Amino acid sequence: MEVALGAGDLSIFPFGVAHLAAQGERPALVFPDGKVISYRELAARVDRQASQWRGERGLVMLEADLSEHAIVAYLAALDAGHAVALQGPSATSADREIFKPDFCRRRMDGRWRTERLEGDRVVPHPDLAVLLSTSGSTGQGKYVRLSRMNIEANARSIAEYLGLRTSDRTCLVLPLHYSYGLSVLNAHITVGASIYIPGGSILDEGFLDGLAESGCTNLSGVPYSYELLERVGFRERTFPRLRFMTVAGGRLPAEKVRLYNDHLTANAASFFVMYGQTEATARMAYVPPDRLRGREDRIGVAIPGGSLTIEDESGRLITDTEEAGELVYRGANVMMGYASALADLVRGAELSELRTGDLAVRDADGFFRIVGRTKRISKIAGLRIGHDGLEAALERHGIAAAVIGDDAEIRAFFVGECDPDDVRQLLVAASGLTLLQVGATRIDALPRLASGKVDYEVLRQVRRGAGGASGAESIEALFEQTFYPQKVRPEDSFLSLGGDSLRFVQLSMGLEKILGEVPEAWETIPVKTLAVMVRQERKAPQIGTDFLIRALAILLVVLHHETLWPIPGGSATMVILAGFGLARFQSGALLSGSLGQLLRPLAQILVPYYLIVAAYALAWGEVPWASVFLVGNFGLADPDRHSMVPYLYWFIEAYCQMVLVFAALFAVPSVRRFAAVRPFAAGMALLAVAFAARMTLPELWEIGNRQIFTLPWIFHLAVVGWCAALARTWTQRLAIMAAGTAIYLFLGLYEGVWIGTRIKYLLQIVVLAALLFLPRIRLPQWAVQLVLPLSAAGFHVYILHRFVPELLLAPMQPFLPPLAFSLGSIVGGVALGIAVWSGQRHLVKWLIRARVGSLPTAWSAAFKDRLSSGRPLLPLAPQEEGQVQGQ
Repeated sequence: MEVALGAGDLSIFPFGVAHLAAQGERPALVFPDGKVISYRELAARVDRQASQWRGERGLVMLEADLSEHAIVAYLAALDAGHAVALQGPSATSADREIFKPDFCRRRMDGRWRTERLEGDRVVPHPDLAVLLSTSGSTGQGKYVRLSRMNIEANARSIAEYLGLRTSDRTCLVLPLHYSYGLSVLNAHITVGASIYIPGGSILDEGFLDGLAESGCTNLSGVPYSYELLERVGFRERTFPRLRFMTVAGGRLPAEKVRLYNDHLTANAASFFVMYGQTEATARMAYVPPDRLRGREDRIGVAIPGGSLTIEDESGRLITDTEEAGELVYRGANVMMGYASALADLVRGAELSELRTGDLAVRDADGFFRIVGRTKRISKIAGLRIGHDGLEAALERHGIAAAVIGDDAEIRAFFVGECDPDDVRQLLVAASGLTLLQVGATRIDALPRLASGKVDYEVLRQVRRGAGGASGAESIEALFEQTFYPQKVRPEDSFLSLGGDSLRFVQLSMGLEKILGEVPEAWETIPVKTLAVMVRQERKAPQIGTDFLIRALAILLVVLHHETLWPIPGGSATMVILAGFGLARFQSGALLSGSLGQLLRPLAQILVPYYLIVAAYALAWGEVPWASVFLVGNFGLADPDRHSMVPYLYWFIEAYCQMVLVFAALFAVPSVRRFAAVRPFAAGMALLAVAFAARMTLPELWEIGNRQIFTLPWIFHLAVVGWCAALARTWTQRLAIMAAGTAIYLFLGLYEGVWIGTRIKYLLQIVVLAALLFLPRIRLPQWAVQLVLPLSAAGFHVYILHRFVPELLLAPMQPFLPPLAFSLGSIVGGVALGIAVWSGQRHLVKWLIRARVGSLPTAWSAAFKDRLSSGRPLLPLAPQEEGQVQGQ
């Protein structure tokens, strides 16, 4: 057991005044305004504060916000010989009532003050140094008891495997009352390195500028931090002094691990994937960066001074590879135990090992991988269902979700525009359960702890209290959900609560659902004032602008085919949307080299296409081989000779060819690495190549007017859409807007030979601007009810609309006025496509509900999802342009 330290012995402690003073004038804390606190100055401030607290050993409860005052108080409490309980800024007084602290250091009325509290108290155990709360995720109000040996051993171990040195400087964005954030501080202080405190969110304007100017050599974050870094365009910037980045606090998807590892490696830096728990003072495992490639889903090996084993439910050691069991850690950083009552503070160390509660396997190289959570498992119908595995399955389909459940039901709370029924079907496919045992609820945003982890306790309360219903029913509930766990008072406003741009978007969308009209400058209005503005009528909903564009494009195609008016452009628009969709939904598969995942959805397009090809073959008595091999658009055949189906279906062939080109490009490892590090630059380079191909290849391969159906003619449009989806910053948006406008003006005004060409390309300038600068649009409810079904049924409308005038209405054509026949063809073509889409959707849903218990689990979840959803089978609905020219 560690020897108790008296007040006079604390100089040997690496966080004491003597250690700090020994670092001299080296910078300790650095701030965005240029303010620097040296170690000498920090030691003096800590000593002044500690002198006010020296005396009989006790407990200091600290409101540990990310500031110099909290850091000074934390170090002073330790230097004075006290134990310190770290709380978040929004903590209540409940814990103060339980643990009866001697001092409470917190911000009151805008100033930092110390309260001396009286009443029943105990003298904490001499080894006890830090109390860290775990109540955020469990709701049980427990604290982890950490000794001085725990925090010192873990800090030195972290500093060792990270290779920290005095010249290092970290950017601290993680809360101090979270073990990960505290460990970053401790490890850097241990070696005499410096800490840059930006004092805000990653999303704050100027965060990246401050990171670059501060000279930081490392940055640590949780998975959510990396989502925010992607939003602000981190990988588009260069940080010459950055040596490494770390991630812990949850599972970062392997695809994103690979993305950041490649990016940092290309910039001569390292990426540390780490694993830990508060119960182990912070860290238990890490993946050495030079061995990370190919092990992106691992937590790695034990940290220096620790060991990891896997044991079964009876405690038997598991030595076989890839056999799952509970992960057990042993090391000097294992906590003393938990504290949930005052009497717990006097207890000594009670643990020699930590049973993590995580299910893990070991690979042949000795690297550990987490496969689930012992307590995040439901046992239903004899099946053990891991909640983490279901979250990962939904994540692979682009759905951000948190899964909770018991032994009766699994429920996924998800963010996005997906149909809850589609999410349920994915859960069924991933779990082997039936629809009776799974549920799905859409919410505006996943509730998160200050650490960035999903707050499952909030979701459990929502499920218990509302039967799974979600969404704020009042202004107060909306603010509380958005700012949880921070306490929201009636007089608070968005700005006073410290809202950032992410919360701004979330609250804006939520307020639009509750208020008929979001007031101007609502971010300055108190919650109680906003609450009295609520009225019954709902404001017109917002939808993605790409849905509206797709619906209008299919209408343009139907009109053009029936009336032959010079209004082409629908197909060009859909080509842009094709690239836009590939970048948004398939870039992960491309960057990871998962080309099978990229090509698999083509089956959903080709099945109905080949049914139509088969129908023509039966009607003609000949097989249209050019269409069978998807090369009919290359001018190698002719519908009149029955060697290909009508030109109407050229887009399906071109789309498949387009996907194959992207697959071939990203099959090259060097292309994937460059695109991972600089995605927008890679897209712009591809645009230059595609436009060069558009200008040269048609000249070298003359096939007349049918060249407009070929891939070289249209591929540049898809790349413009690709770049539009990758454009994250205003600079990038303006760059692709300028490039696209220049291309379209040239092709429309200079090269164009007829009015239709000019209309087509000038229309694409409007389309590109809408995708870049108007991602969502507000429409009346009646318009949404028209747009969304038409957008979703676009593929069906495309492949079926010509059957109305050429087959269904053909017998009546002699008896109908031309205008009536045209209107009937247009309305009937759209109606037929929507009817078939709706009928297919309801039929498949009925079949799945009726027979889901007998469906083979090997079915592709993606196929079932698309087959029964209201979304288009294609990422875009295929269209045709300017067929009159080709004829």
